[in-house]
Amino acid sequence: MNDMAAKLSRLPSTDPSRPRMAAPARDPAFASRVFWLGLALVLLWPLAVATEFRLWVLWEPENRKVTADFLASFWPLVHNTEFMQMVVRETWRTVAMATAGVTLALLLALPLSLLATRVLSLSALSGRMDRWPAVLRWCVRAALIVLRSIPELIWALVFVRVVGLGPTAGVLAIALTYGGMLGKVYAEILESGESHATQTLMRNGSGRLQAFVYALLPSHAAELASYTVYRWECAIRSSVVLGFVGAGGLGQQLDNSMKMFNGGEVATLLLVFIALVALADRVSAWLRKALA
Repeated sequence: MNDMAAKLSRLPSTDPSRPRMAAPARDPAFASRVFWLGLALVLLWPLAVATEFRLWVLWEPENRKVTADFLASFWPLVHNTEFMQMVVRETWRTVAMATAGVTLALLLALPLSLLATRVLSLSALSGRMDRWPAVLRWCVRAALIVLRSIPELIWALVFVRVVGLGPTAGVLAIALTYGGMLGKVYAEILESGESHATQTLMRNGSGRLQAFVYALLPSHAAELASYTVYRWECAIRSSVVLGFVGAGGLGQQLDNSMKMFNGGEVATLLLVFIALVALADRVSAWLRKALA
């Protein structure tokens, strides 16, 4: 009873006769917010100077005229039968390039991510990984860093010289860069969850592949699938950019139309690309919901 009385005595009183504490006149965290905002501005100012970021030049009269003339060239849209047949064909090629590239990236990322995951190391069950498994894991992670550090545009330039113009260069470029991205994120996802079931299986004689299939994969399948679908959506956007270096698809046609100063074709291709990205976004959202 004494403890209960003490707790009740510490609660705020509801007696109207007692004076109430006045609310603070301003936000107590106002000073800290102003400090951090000022610090952010101080840190960002040198970056703006280094990048010569001058947003106001967009409103200068000559720049507004150039922008208006460029946008005016987009009309009327080109939609004749021959051109639209080509657009449909190149749109399909763009989707195929992205899908094939992500598929090859999966074939590269899955084994590398299993080798890079510490939870699946038999030598790490004792608490400290042996020397050679640790060296192998470090080499695999270094390889993943190299793959994802080189942009797919650079890989495409290399493969265009090797295999020639066409979607093959884009597929290989997406496969290497996205293989590094997927392998790195897969390993982090697998290491971030509960590892008790995995270690139990491995302590009882299970191999790392069996531990992955029966312990790690069921608990992380939705997250792995969600990130894979997101990367497929990104690959569709990347495949259009790769077309500017001769990798085929919508990007190459867009580059050709811009070089010929045909604004109507450019506008049509941009609208088709926007619709394609929107469709990919809806498909990826549906897949994430289905796998959740």
